[in-house]
Amino acid sequence: MRHGFLLIDKPCGPTSHDAVSRVRSVLHEPKIGHLGTLDPAAEGLLVLAVGAKALKVVELFSDLHKEYEAVIHLGATSTTYDREGVVERWSPVAGWHAPDEIAIRSIITSRFIGKIQQVPPAHSAVKIGGERAYRKARQGRGVNIPPREVEITGCVITHYDYPHLHLRVSCGSGTYIRSLAHDLGEVLQCGGYLEKLKRTQVGTWKVEDAVKPELATWTGVLPLKDVLADFPKIELTDAQAEDIRHGRVIAEEIAPDTLGWHGGLPIAVLIPCRDGTRTSRARKVL
Repeated sequence: MRHGFLLIDKPCGPTSHDAVSRVRSVLHEPKIGHLGTLDPAAEGLLVLAVGAKALKVVELFSDLHKEYEAVIHLGATSTTYDREGVVERWSPVAGWHAPDEIAIRSIITSRFIGKIQQVPPAHSAVKIGGERAYRKARQGRGVNIPPREVEITGCVITHYDYPHLHLRVSCGSGTYIRSLAHDLGEVLQCGGYLEKLKRTQVGTWKVEDAVKPELATWTGVLPLKDVLADFPKIELTDAQAEDIRHGRVIAEEIAPDTLGWHGGLPIAVLIPCRDGTRTSRARKVL
């Protein structure tokens, strides 16, 4: 058994929790979490943390950039901003014509690249007053989600044949591609919803290297020493390791925060064991 990360290619339909449950069953390991959910209607890369030690370092990877392949259906809207909701066709006014690719590209560049304000869908897992927004929405209660700042670093049109607009999107954590589809449709004045979504990359991990949940194996788990290889690290003396084992603070020079971490620099700490070997653990220096 090894503790580390596992790359899963989630199919369309099951929830992220379903995928995690399936891998728990296959590996016979109860302690499994993930680095970020995918909607049931979405497919693609789901990064799982396997084992108790791996779960402890998940917070260090909460802000990874992600890449998606999306298909937006223009000319209609959806209550959930995707095909799972109630879809309503948009009625064009006299003289209206479908937007051309040049116009769409110009709008994307001017309105949807960089740090933007985005309102998550009412049917989302965002918490409002301690309650999930989708639960309130399903009960017909009003959902007022304040806008939040997200970052979209790239949004490229890969194919366009109205009403289907294919995009490749690179974005920061917390970005809703469903909201992007809806907002783009609003600006184009014809409506739009997300018809298909595939997550292709999380950080440096790619979906091409992932496996289906039912094909998960322990040999496919990326060891923690490899997952944490790019983090700043220090080597502890026997005395320092003993101090840490007893919860005592050690004085140690730490390299400057060159990786952009805030609120504490995460480091991989090599702790000498009694038999002379070293065990890799992760902690945060505040």
